[in-house]
Amino acid sequence: MIIRKLLVSVEETRMEMGREITPPIRRAIAAMVLHNPFAGRYVEDLSELIEAGATLGRELAERAIAALGIPGDQVHSFGKAAIVGEAGELEHAAALLHPKMGAPVRSALGRGPALIPSAKKRGGPGTQIDIPLGHKDAAFVRSHFDAIEARITDAPMRDEILLCLALTTGGRPLPRIGGLTAGEIIGEDGLR
Repeated sequence: MIIRKLLVSVEETRMEMGREITPPIRRAIAAMVLHNPFAGRYVEDLSELIEAGATLGRELAERAIAALGIPGDQVHSFGKAAIVGEAGELEHAAALLHPKMGAPVRSALGRGPALIPSAKKRGGPGTQIDIPLGHKDAAFVRSHFDAIEARITDAPMRDEILLCLALTTGGRPLPRIGGLTAGEIIGEDGLR
């Protein structure tokens, strides 16, 4: 795959509603802008994108973990997203995101049996996407239901795909709506 651009960003929340968040919650996005080899034409076999999802997922995970500055097994939440340029189709984003991207991300984290939340859309340069987030070990942990916005001003061009992975060191600041807590995770089925 031809990669035109890479971006890694980190957000750190230290205060919420006048209350100190200790330790601060860090959320990282690793993103890359790729040439879409299938832009502008229908192709039945998307295996090139499917295989690329594994390689690119590993690279994005390594970059996001490094940006957080923690070992992979200390990551709390994950999420992934892609935007295809106007000459592409949503199935191109799905091919990158779904069949093979998850395994190398989980490997980099040491585990992560929960489904990796995802989003995809079509758009032009500067299109924003909300990357949904969920706890990596248990989907029912409400404190980690969240999202983070990704955007690159000059991407995706009509023949590109913007591929994103988000990882966090915690859930939302000051969670208090009940439900399963991170401390109560069993971690066997990806749900609880």
